[in-house]
Order: sequence, then C-alpha cells, then structure tokens
Amino acid sequence: MSEGTGLRAGDVPDDLTATEAGMWQAFRNGSVYDLSNGDAIVDDPHGGHPWGPERSVRARIIAWLLLDGPPALAGRVSSLKLAGVRITGTLDLAGGTVTPYVEMKGCRFERDVLLPEARFTTVRLVDCAVPRLEAARVHTEGDLHLPRCRFHNGVRLTDAHIGTDLLLNQAVVYRDRTGRSIAADGLTVGQDLQAELLESHGELRLRSAQVGVSLSLRGARLANPYTRLALNAPQLTVERTLYLTPAGLGNPLLSGTTPARGTRIQRFECQGGVRLDDGRFGDAVDLEGARFVFTDEQELSLRRVQTPELRFLGERPEHGKVVLSGARVVTLVDRAGSWPGPGNLHMGGFGYETLVPRGPFPLTRRLEWVAAATAEYNPEPYERLAAVLRGAGEDEDAREVLLAKQRRRRETLPLAGKLWGYAQDWTVAYGYRPGRAAVWMAVLWAAGAFAFAHTTLEPMNSGHPGWSPALFALDLLLPVIDLGQASQWQLRGGWQWLAAAMVLLGWILATTVAAGATRLLRRG
Repeated sequence: MSEGTGLRAGDVPDDLTATEAGMWQAFRNGSVYDLSNGDAIVDDPHGGHPWGPERSVRARIIAWLLLDGPPALAGRVSSLKLAGVRITGTLDLAGGTVTPYVEMKGCRFERDVLLPEARFTTVRLVDCAVPRLEAARVHTEGDLHLPRCRFHNGVRLTDAHIGTDLLLNQAVVYRDRTGRSIAADGLTVGQDLQAELLESHGELRLRSAQVGVSLSLRGARLANPYTRLALNAPQLTVERTLYLTPAGLGNPLLSGTTPARGTRIQRFECQGGVRLDDGRFGDAVDLEGARFVFTDEQELSLRRVQTPELRFLGERPEHGKVVLSGARVVTLVDRAGSWPGPGNLHMGGFGYETLVPRGPFPLTRRLEWVAAATAEYNPEPYERLAAVLRGAGEDEDAREVLLAKQRRRRETLPLAGKLWGYAQDWTVAYGYRPGRAAVWMAVLWAAGAFAFAHTTLEPMNSGHPGWSPALFALDLLLPVIDLGQASQWQLRGGWQWLAAAMVLLGWILATTVAAGATRLLRRG
C-alpha cells in the first residue's frame, strides 16, 4: 500500500516497531500509552536504571503523529498521552502547528526537545527528564505545564506566548552554556506563572516578561554562584502579585493558601543577586519569609518598582545591598528585623504613603532605618517619613523625625554652624518643641524683671508711665508689641547690653514659638 493511502486510512506503517505501533493506536484512540512497570526505582525517569527497546520510541515518529498523524477512531479525539516512555533522537517540532493534545508523564528524552515557533493547544510534560527545552517564540492557546521535570542544559522560552498558565512547580533546571537556567525574556503568560518549589541552578531571566495574573515563586530555591544575578527580571509586569514566599511541602492543594499549622514549609531562598528594576505589579510584591544570600557586591534591586503594596518581611541579608531608589508603593508592610544595616540600604527617591509595621517597630528603630539608608546626609528620606507619620495623625513622631533630620544635617556643617546648631537644639530643639521656647521666654522674663528691679532708671521725659520692672522686661522680650515701657526709660552702661541681649533673644524665641505653633496647626 502507498504511504499516503495508509495514513488516511489510519493503517499502521510497516516500518514501526511494536512499541511504536502501540503508541500509534493509542494516539488514534486518544488513550494513555503507559509503558511503566510499577517499580518506582525502575520507572524513575531521572534515575540510572536503563530502559530498553520495549520502552523506547523514536522522536521522529512522535513528530510524525503530532504534525501529520492518522485520523482518530470513530467517536474519539486523537491525542498523544505517554507515560514511562523513552524517546530516542531529537524531538524537533520547530515551526510546526500541533493540533492534538500533548501530555507526557514520567518520560525520558535522550536528546533535546526543539519547539521554537511551534504552535500548540496545550502541552504537558510532567516529571520528565529532558536534556534541554528550546522553545523560543512558542505559542500555546492553553497551558504549558512542566512540573517536576529536570532540564540538564536549561530552558529557553524567549518571547514565548502562553495562552493561559505556565507551570514549573518543583522543576529542576540547570544552566546552559551561557550560564542561564531559564531564559524567558519577553515571555507572555495569559494567566498564572507558577514556579513553586523550583530549583534553578543558574540565572533565571524574565526581562520584560508579562504575566496576566500572578507570578508565584513560593518555596523556590534560586542559586547562581557563576555570575552576579540569580533572578534577572527588569521591566517585569505582573497584573496582580509577585510571591517570593514560603510554600507548604507535600500538599499540592496548598498553592496560593497559607499552610496549616504544623505543615512543613520551605521558604523562598535566593543565592545570588535579584534585579526587579522598573517592574510593575498590580497588587503586591510579597517577600514574607524570603531569604537572600548575597556577596558584598550583590543586591536586591527594586529600583523604580511600582506596586500598591510591598511586604518586606524577609530575613535580614547578612551581606549585599537592598536598593529601593525611585520605587513607588502605596503601603509598606515591613518588619524591623528585615532591613539591612547601615550602608547596605539605599532609598533615594523611595516613595510610600502608609507604613504598616509587622511586630514592634518603635520610632527609634525607624530613625535607625532612615539613617541606614543615608550614608551621607539626605533630607528626603526624613521628610518622606515625617509626611507619612503626619498623615497618620502621629504629629509628635513627625516632629521627632524632622528634629532628627536637623541633627543629622548639623554633622555636615562647619564648626561655627555646628556650635549654632547645638545652641538651637539645646534651647528650642530647632523649633520642633515650641513648649521649650515658651519656657525659656518665661525664664528670661523672670530673670530680666528680677535684674531691673534692682536698678534705678531715669525717665526720658516728664510724662513717663510708672516704673514696672516686669513690664519693662516683657516689653524688651516681646517683638513688635509696644507696652510703653522700653522707650520711656534711659539705660546706661551694662544695662544697655542686657537690654539688647533680651531684645535679640526675644526675637529668636518668639519666632521659634510662632513657627512651632504654625506646624502644630498646619498638620501637613
């Protein structure tokens, strides 16, 4: 019979092995072709137990089925469902259009899987051993599932378009020749990208990727000792939440939920730098419980990130830096023990509107947080914190922050400026404690009244008012207001110097009291 006639009729080609013939018939029937023998050790696709010809099919026969396969049996839908099968040769579907549903479980690929620019409905490779997956610009209408698979030479999904979900849960991916584990620059995922409990050995790249719902790296372990970055995802767009949080072990139903008490969990851990610069996240960036292991040159970079909520609740990095320069968030949820120490936190231009501390975070610690972010004096972080506290009704704390700003600024001034700053601080706390200025006014008034009570002054003219040391001292201290005493009595010698000093101090203290009162009333 001719090959074309046989295929249209669904006849099994003559050159197929018995194993391949069975796969051919299962394809037409839409049933699972399972070659597992029930022994977990033997059936482990990642183990060393050899699989012989009785479990082997050629990759070109699979390509033949998927690209130009026989018709389905009557009343059935053709699909390729394999389990426990060894695929020999390179599976090359580059540029092809695959209509049948594809699902392979526990399979072992001897060579690379090539899917660049191919089009699928849904593809599921579950717990498979694959040397490398090359799928740049692949297009799926539905899901691309790769859970529990192991890729020994990386995965490439550059500019891929996944119609619904991309699953990489519990996958293990080793680096390719360029040092990348997963190269997915420009990736588009219609719904969720789940990579929970992923093991990445190399650089995970998601530059300019777009995720339609959430991106979950719960419990993932990213390690890249070879280059600077373990997660390189600048300009990443996630419509809802990026999760770098713990995951429950042993229960597939825990995804996206808080593990029950007593459940063993695995935290997100990253050994290598993280770059999320210019990212856009519709709901939140969640770092609860995250652990970052950096060298001194590496960093968690969140430059110019925009998100309604940043949950900075991870473990304090022992080395490296946290950079939030230019980031914009609405709510900052944080823990005092999560932030790095002085010199390792940078917040220039970091904007936030609300602070929600998790656990104790007293103002003294918050001021240390700001100081840690400003190795050199910068007023902007202090002013931002004061504005947020004032907006929350914490006016007294806001004044303490602004006072701390002035004290920090004082350290940058020359000696004369420092001395004047210490004088202002000691007397009136730079005007942020107006009550102290009022006390000084009262003390100076009492002292002046006492001093002038022990002297006799000559009147300037015959129509002078009666002598009152208290009113005379008060007239000297109060600027602008004239009580009719200071201009009516003649001062000589040291009394002139005393009067001049009281006038000068009165101007300084009265101005300070007025400024403090204005701040109290303005509340913003």
